[in-house]
Amino acid sequence: MIHTPTPSTYLHHAKENTVLTSTKPGLIPFITQRKGEDAAPDNLIICRHSSGPRLYYADEDPRDRPYRGILWARCGFNSVDDQHMPTGEPQWKFMHPYRQMMTMLKLHCQVCAGPARTSLGFIFLAGPKDHDPTASTIHTNQPPVCVKHARAAAALCPHLEKNPMVFLVQSAPLYGVDGVVYGHSARSGVHVVARPDHALPFNHPNIRTVLASQLIRRFSSFRPVDMGELMRELPPAA
Repeated sequence: MIHTPTPSTYLHHAKENTVLTSTKPGLIPFITQRKGEDAAPDNLIICRHSSGPRLYYADEDPRDRPYRGILWARCGFNSVDDQHMPTGEPQWKFMHPYRQMMTMLKLHCQVCAGPARTSLGFIFLAGPKDHDPTASTIHTNQPPVCVKHARAAAALCPHLEKNPMVFLVQSAPLYGVDGVVYGHSARSGVHVVARPDHALPFNHPNIRTVLASQLIRRFSSFRPVDMGELMRELPPAA
């Protein structure tokens, strides 16, 4: 199997004082999946218990359930460089499932993996058409960014289209996961039965048979701003 480090171990080794403000090609967000970090074989099984069916890996390790006992998608880890950042050609359209989970869980920056809290709260970015900024509640799979890397994240992430929505958020509690729901039948064995296009809350009845790939937070106490306003209120030197 592919062994994965614990969130505290991995983020401890990512330098929290990294100051990479450039958007040059050499800057690659921490959460970006790299070539060679392939998904592990999905040797999945479903066992039945008094509480209902539950999804497992046949060779499961405790580290496969990093949060709330939810089974997490396995993915390889490349070696790290002298800055303790992942190496390998970036796969820009994909977030590494475990690094996404770790940064979202710790509320660390998706670019440098350092703490993301600012004097005005947390900075969350979203694609220009992802959300209605007048909505009362927003769900996001995008980990926050620190003020030093807000512009870099906007420039580098294809999903943000260099024109992101920017939210200053006071509180962003964990909500649930994005993932794939599995089931079992005598004819097909363990197989995918649903690919929800929305996050499943932690109390969802199907959560025990989900293979999760992203951790989701929600926020209702937030203020939409543009990037210029953000930089004026939170200058990089702050």
